[in-house]
Amino acid sequence: MVYAVRSFPLSSEHAKFLIYAQDKETQEKWQVAVKLSLKPTLTEESVKESAEVEEIVFPRQFSKHSGHLQRQKRDWVIPPINLPENSRGPFPQELVRIRSDRDKNLSLRYSVTGPGADQPPTGIFIINPISGQLSVTKPLDREQIARFHLRAHAVDINGNQVENPIDIVINVIDMNDNRPEFLHQVWNGTVPEGSKPGTYVMTVTAIDADDPNALNGMLRYRIVSQAPSTPSPNMFTINNETGDIITVAAGLDREKVQQYTLIIQATDMEGNPTYGLSNTATAVITVTDVNDNPPEFTAMTFYGEVPENRVDIIVANLTVTDKDQPHTPAWNAVYRISGGDPTGRFAIQTDPNSNDGLVTVVKPIDFETNRMFVLTVAAENQVPLAKGIQHPPQSTATVSVTVIDVNENPYFAPNPKIIRQEEGLHAGTMLTTFTAQDPDRYMQQNIRYTKLSDPANWLKIDPVNGQITTIAVLDRESPNVKNNIYNATFLASDNGIPPMSGTGTLQIYLLDINDNAPQVLPQEAETCETPDPNSINITALDYDIDPNAGPFAFDLPLSPVTIKRNWTITRLNGDFAQLNLKIKFLEAGIYEVPIIITDSGNPPKSNISILRVKVCQCDSNGDCTDVDRIVGAGLGTGAIIAILLCIIILLILVLMFVVWMKRRDKERQAKQLLIDPEDDVRDNILKYDEE
Repeated sequence: MVYAVRSFPLSSEHAKFLIYAQDKETQEKWQVAVKLSLKPTLTEESVKESAEVEEIVFPRQFSKHSGHLQRQKRDWVIPPINLPENSRGPFPQELVRIRSDRDKNLSLRYSVTGPGADQPPTGIFIINPISGQLSVTKPLDREQIARFHLRAHAVDINGNQVENPIDIVINVIDMNDNRPEFLHQVWNGTVPEGSKPGTYVMTVTAIDADDPNALNGMLRYRIVSQAPSTPSPNMFTINNETGDIITVAAGLDREKVQQYTLIIQATDMEGNPTYGLSNTATAVITVTDVNDNPPEFTAMTFYGEVPENRVDIIVANLTVTDKDQPHTPAWNAVYRISGGDPTGRFAIQTDPNSNDGLVTVVKPIDFETNRMFVLTVAAENQVPLAKGIQHPPQSTATVSVTVIDVNENPYFAPNPKIIRQEEGLHAGTMLTTFTAQDPDRYMQQNIRYTKLSDPANWLKIDPVNGQITTIAVLDRESPNVKNNIYNATFLASDNGIPPMSGTGTLQIYLLDINDNAPQVLPQEAETCETPDPNSINITALDYDIDPNAGPFAFDLPLSPVTIKRNWTITRLNGDFAQLNLKIKFLEAGIYEVPIIITDSGNPPKSNISILRVKVCQCDSNGDCTDVDRIVGAGLGTGAIIAILLCIIILLILVLMFVVWMKRRDKERQAKQLLIDPEDDVRDNILKYDEE
């Protein structure tokens, strides 16, 4: 392709020049002479001369001569027709003339078929049926159709084919009529800060609709501008053929420049600025953060204070600065205690929003043991520093924590306190001294004692010295004693500000003494009038425990004399005995039999216990008959009186109901007498007793 690089007048001395070409491998050379001439003025003769176009003749076919096949003319391949796109005409523009040698003897008709002629897109190519002149009717666009394949036909006036069809190929020659177009108008890429020269960043791509195998479609890229231009105006370069953008200079620092904007230009004609068409796009390159800045404490020493015995409260707020991008692993700080807390009473949590370190108490602190802590803390990022960074990976500081003394609860020791004591102690006996201790050694405080819980009201405590004295007899058999243990709770209160208190429990383990006589069990029984076949089995009930309970001794008293005359008692074992009739017959009724029961205590304790025996008439099976059983049930006087009262009340209620019914009937009869059936009801006054 030969272009004029500047405007110049065409004279005879510029009319001719040479162009040389050389093969790089074989070193073979060629040359061609180019002669420039002015376009002649169009005249009728010149138009006629220009009308002379190339002529395409149908190849000769084989013919018979003297009985043999002879080829009158050699076949040839018709070269394609090259037609530039975007031609300005005039149209129709003649291309070639199709002719057959037989048109001298026959009247022929010519036609073309194929896409662009009689197939879509139709009408682009037409042919004169008489002269065979093939013409194009409008400008062509290579980007739509780059090649047309037509077939030329020759027939006689009867439509008979006189020649074989010939193929005509029309190539649309590309012209540089399309600018490069970027796939995106804005391209986004990233590059880590501190990247070395030659680091790949991104690739931009443009396309050209022109022929990619010709100069019209061969693109070249370049960077037009860079903003900002610090630290160097040429921080990046681009591969002019592939569009790859790489770093070309060092010094990328996100903390100084976070983003670069490049204007990228793509030019066809292999980047020829004179003849090539260009287009631009924007490349936005974001400098990503790497951990090149460690956290740094804003102060060397931080101060805080905490009340003793408090947990989960913030003691101090540690602040750091980090130049890396916020809320990234390169910015997030991790705190740890490196010294001054051997027992692990403190912990440091990171505030996710501010990146501050919150020093908190996780274990209670006693002022009387530790009044101050001096902690050594360190801060570092979640990810390690990038390689080659000269800064230390962490920053250290000191945290001074002061413990504040507060009034604490007095406490009893031991708690509970257990003492052993025999029951039966008289009132006024001093049992023990139950005192509390005040953990506030550095506060001058007094402790006073009060009774908080004493279910049986047996005890009192001295408010000053904590001596516990009985005010009633201690009884192991009391319902307030569980498993021989009596619990009482006392309160110790100091006079601090604010006053504090603590509770302590005194457990009295009561030792049993033989203070309860045994009793017969059951207290009521029944037997038949005759000694056989019934007997009464009895045992003893003693609220004391071993060794002040069983085994028991059972006996009958000497008086009245009827007891031993009518009854006999036999000991079965240490806990059971058997009572039987001594005589052959005893009249039915209720008898009170005194029984002497003695326990095994030291000294033993005896008691005469009454057994109420119901003697009744029995059937053959030894069971009391129904009538006798009712008598033998021996209802008590109170039960009989209650039954009689219920019967009387029921009778009174029935009587009152009958009287009320009769009274109601009389009232109804009296009201009916007030109204004369013959009189108008409106002349009478009626009382309804209704609202």
